[in-house]
Amino acid sequence: MVINDNNEERVLPTSLDLMSEPSFRLAYQDPELLMQPEMRSIRLLLEAEKPRHYLEKYNIDSTIVVFGSARIVDPDTARHRLTIAEMSLEESRNDRRRKERVQRAKTLLELSKYYDMAREFARIVSEECKNDDRKNYVIVTGGGPGIMEAANRGAYDADYPSIGLNIKLPQEQQPNRYITPELCFQFHYFAMRKMHFLKQAQGLVVFPGGFGTFDELFETLTLRQTKRMQHIPIILFGMKDYWSKIIDFKALTEMGVIDEADLDLFYDAETPQQAWDYIKRYHQ
Repeated sequence: MVINDNNEERVLPTSLDLMSEPSFRLAYQDPELLMQPEMRSIRLLLEAEKPRHYLEKYNIDSTIVVFGSARIVDPDTARHRLTIAEMSLEESRNDRRRKERVQRAKTLLELSKYYDMAREFARIVSEECKNDDRKNYVIVTGGGPGIMEAANRGAYDADYPSIGLNIKLPQEQQPNRYITPELCFQFHYFAMRKMHFLKQAQGLVVFPGGFGTFDELFETLTLRQTKRMQHIPIILFGMKDYWSKIIDFKALTEMGVIDEADLDLFYDAETPQQAWDYIKRYHQ
């Protein structure tokens, strides 16, 4: 106890009191500090370094990136969802939304073939590369369901590691169960996640998908077009049945907004083996 200038008594804190204060924490063990807006650069650096550390630890030298829709599930699940939608429609035959739900479920059942193809592609790649001392052409996905799950599952079928780069979203994304546990990451920043997708990539295979897949595809095409990343083959899987119906690439050249040569930045494949053979020829 001490007496101040106003002749008032004050109690001195103990050492334990001082040690319990947030200011006493080691900076890197202070979550409240790290989450402050001015610490954003530190958080970005951590997201840059953590995956690099783990990939180096587990001898991952190169990767093959697989993008695609989270909504394209395996055929059995797609059939089950269609059955549920049809049963719901039976209860109210004139309900417009239920009719739309049935039609969407039918379309997704048709697209479910790409789940099997993504799984087979990843299995083929992983089987052929699993004998390397260092780990090359390791499958990397966004870590979620759908096409991402299929590709991680294909590597799992081959007993070869695969990577999942999950992202923290308002509706929480759950990592699929086929990712190698030691290589399952979660990101807050899309920019850092995208960087890690491409940093060690030796190929990119893009299956049918929506906004997220488009974002990832066109960012990669832009980086290749502007020569800001390594040369890799970019393969659009399902050009005939999906991509050519969704995006008119030729119209972009006709309108002059891209060059004719920019169409050579990507290739199409219709079978898993075709996609893998093209990646091998590209690097040979």
